[in-house]
This record gives sequence, structure tokens and C-alpha cells, in this order.
Amino acid sequence: MTETRLNVGDTAPAFSLADATGNTVSLSDYAGQRVLVYFYPRANTPGCTKEACDFRDSLEKLNELNIAVVGISPDKPETLAKFRDDQELNFPLLSDPDKSVMTAYGAFGEKKNYGKVVQGVIRSTFLIEPDGTIGQAYYNVKATGHVARVMKGLE
Repeated sequence: MTETRLNVGDTAPAFSLADATGNTVSLSDYAGQRVLVYFYPRANTPGCTKEACDFRDSLEKLNELNIAVVGISPDKPETLAKFRDDQELNFPLLSDPDKSVMTAYGAFGEKKNYGKVVQGVIRSTFLIEPDGTIGQAYYNVKATGHVARVMKGLE
């Protein structure tokens, strides 16, 4: 299976997805600014909670760098709303139930899970520049310490 992989300089695939309240959020809403789009497997699971809370706790510093944050998972909007509320998340969470956006970003496909090759969400993060191109692309990231690694790359 050929996996899509985005590289620095590629045009970020456009998207329009429902947020935790059912409103549509599009990549074009962030035109002219930098945005970190991160893909995670499932709300309210240990690794995804750790990563989301790290983004929450780092949002002020990211905003000071004029960077917005958006999280995308295959969860339904009502599940995202519970996750947002449970963890006091302060950035949009978007629902990609058919995984089409994840696939366009190369964030869905074959991965190893407990030693077996499975189809699933590949934990990934992308910095999208104001011109709509990929400024950074991270695939197969570890939840713990990931935000710090991304922020180091922004310095």
C-alpha cells in the first residue's frame, strides 16, 4: 500500500470538518496565519489525553508565536465535546469520521500496534504556514514530549 506523505513545501490539503459543537471549521478559516494541525487516534485515551493536555498547556506560547492549534480525530462531535470539557481543552477539536482528511495528510494507514500491522490513525502533526504550505511534518510521533519537540523546531 502506498502511503501519502506530505513534505515541507507541499500544499496542505484543504478540509472542512465539524467541531465539537457541530459547527464547520475549515483550513481556509486560518488563511494568512500559522496553524498546527495534529491528528490523534481517539479522545479520552491515555496517550491522546496526554498530547491534548500538552497542547492545551502550551497554547499561550504557541499563540504568542501567532500559531493556532487544531486537533483532528475520527471521533463524533459529541465525543469531542466530552473530551474538550473533561480536559478543559482550549482549541478546536474536529471530527473526521470517514478519515478522508487523515488519509489526505498521510495520517491514516498501516501502522504497527503491539507488534501487529494494522490500519489506523497515525499520530501526526503538521505546521501549516500562512501561504497554505507545510512548514513542518511529523509522523508516528510519541505523545509524551511531542509538543516540546514541535516547539523546539519553532525556535
